Amino acid sequence: MTTDKRKQSLYFPELMLKDIQREADRLDRSLSWVVQRCVRSALAELRKLPSTQEAAVPTPEPRG
Repeated sequence: MTTDKRKQSLYFPELMLKDIQREADRLDRSLSWVVQRCVRSALAELRKLPSTQEAAVPTPEPRG
């Protein structure tokens, strides 16, 4: 199995980047490794969020 190692630039707010760097230092890991682990652990929660297409569909008004 080959690994795709294309370079990708991501932009984070300064405070978030400092938090990620602090954790990378604490774990003696790279920023990339920490971000990848964060994404993997958060994917289940992210998948629960509605997509932009789902959010655009109006909810029917209850009849009553």
